[in-house]
Amino acid sequence: MEERSDLKIFNKLFADCQGRFIRFANKYVRDMPVAEDFTIEALMYYWENRHTLQPGANVHAYILTVIKHKCLNYLQHLQVRDESECRMQSQAEWLLQTRISSLQACEPEELFTSEIQTIVNRTLAKMPKQTRSIFIMSRYENKSYKEIAERLGLTAKGVEFHISKALKILRINLKDFFPVLFYLFF
Repeated sequence: MEERSDLKIFNKLFADCQGRFIRFANKYVRDMPVAEDFTIEALMYYWENRHTLQPGANVHAYILTVIKHKCLNYLQHLQVRDESECRMQSQAEWLLQTRISSLQACEPEELFTSEIQTIVNRTLAKMPKQTRSIFIMSRYENKSYKEIAERLGLTAKGVEFHISKALKILRINLKDFFPVLFYLFF
């Protein structure tokens, strides 16, 4: 019998206070389902702990205090989440801006030129001394075959042979760049 009486008292409390408590919670959390959950949880919390309260305690103030703390915890959680999202968004924007700046500064010709020049320098260093010297005079010093031949005491055909030999070796070492160079320039 006492159980039925308790249920009637709880139902009356619930019916009398539910709307007002939900409006109170919703005023702060601005989410009706959350406000309803907090109100029900607070009423249940009160009901489960009603015997521990001092006689004459203000029940409505007690329940509103529980709702207040639930709302505060909820709003503080939202605040932390929003701050984290802002930091993550700022970080994402910074990373995106860095990638954009990096890509804008990227000059493919310079990348290829640098890499190609490194391969050319290594290849030249491995060539026989005379072939290397003739190639350098021809391509870097812009000397004609005749000028090179006179300077080194060779025939123009001998100079042509060394240039052809150097170009063949370079073609082999730069084979990976020909498709890219072909695509970029033709």
